[in-house]
Amino acid sequence: MANRSQAPTDRSHGPAAPVLQGGWLTRGEEGRFSAYLPRDGEVVRWTEEPGGGWSGPVSLGGDGLTPFLAVGQGADRYVHLVGLRPTGGDEGHVELVHAVQFQTGRPAAAWRPLGHSNGKGPWTGNPAVAVDAQGRVYAFVRNGGGGLSVRAQKDAGGWHPWWDLKGSRTDPSPVALTNGSGLVELYSSHATGLVRYVQREAGAKPLREEILPASVTMGTLAAVTGPSGHATLFYLDQEGRVMAWSPERSLQPTPLGKAVGTGRLSAARCRIDGFDCTVLAQQSEGGRLALAAYPSEQETEGLDWSETGERHGHLDAVLTRGLDGGLVAMTVADGGTPVTTRQKVGAEGLLLEGWRSIG
Repeated sequence: MANRSQAPTDRSHGPAAPVLQGGWLTRGEEGRFSAYLPRDGEVVRWTEEPGGGWSGPVSLGGDGLTPFLAVGQGADRYVHLVGLRPTGGDEGHVELVHAVQFQTGRPAAAWRPLGHSNGKGPWTGNPAVAVDAQGRVYAFVRNGGGGLSVRAQKDAGGWHPWWDLKGSRTDPSPVALTNGSGLVELYSSHATGLVRYVQREAGAKPLREEILPASVTMGTLAAVTGPSGHATLFYLDQEGRVMAWSPERSLQPTPLGKAVGTGRLSAARCRIDGFDCTVLAQQSEGGRLALAAYPSEQETEGLDWSETGERHGHLDAVLTRGLDGGLVAMTVADGGTPVTTRQKVGAEGLLLEGWRSIG
């Protein structure tokens, strides 16, 4: 699924297959979309053209990146790319690298190293990226001790040193987002439950809160910021149910219904019949993309899944919304060319157009 979390068979070399984290389908200020994928040691980008077609793929460089990419976007619509790249020193060691695209279709800035959360070392987890209200980037990653670390941008350019956020035995793929106050939050699962890290003031080090005891399937996390400005985390429990947890709205997670698969969830908000709704996606056991929607922050409404698109052995998917508030979905199967669909304008319910390739 989108933002797939899969530990490699050989941890020293990072992800063994392409892994995507965050919103790898982004919308520019003018409304056009860009899609980003890691491929052959670099990142490639497709760009939606004014007439509705797509151009690409265009290389954004990377100089030997592993097949992993995390993407974050700020309110200024700048797109931040974080990858993993082998270092020139010890065999199997990697470092985080960062690049930014300021405008749709323009070249990305040069890739710059962020280093390793432990100074140097092998792959320890898949980074997650969030951008605060001031445009500062936060690159989170599980460290060698099993806790979380973050590298954050300074106000006047440059980066703070790595901040150790503490913790242990966390999910290798945490999720990060920016809440309605413009502050950054990070969510992960632990062997015994859920862990939240949250800023209490702009630019500050995120603080770790107490573990919430819960039954969590690692590698299934997704999160959105709701209309109240509060974050909601989605995950699968160990009974195969989709659960929702919004710490500022509810002390305990709420069951939404049975999952249709076992992989990671994707989540986004859009307008359906004039209402603000949250849409979840997951690859079904049959290999197709399944979608379910409910009124945002009304978790007691539950889920009703509907499948769409072709069957695949593995499917990465991402959800977002257009300038009109309608849902836009994109999938890529087994490292191939992405295909996309949109919510039909004026149609009742969550009705999609036909899927089409962007390549």
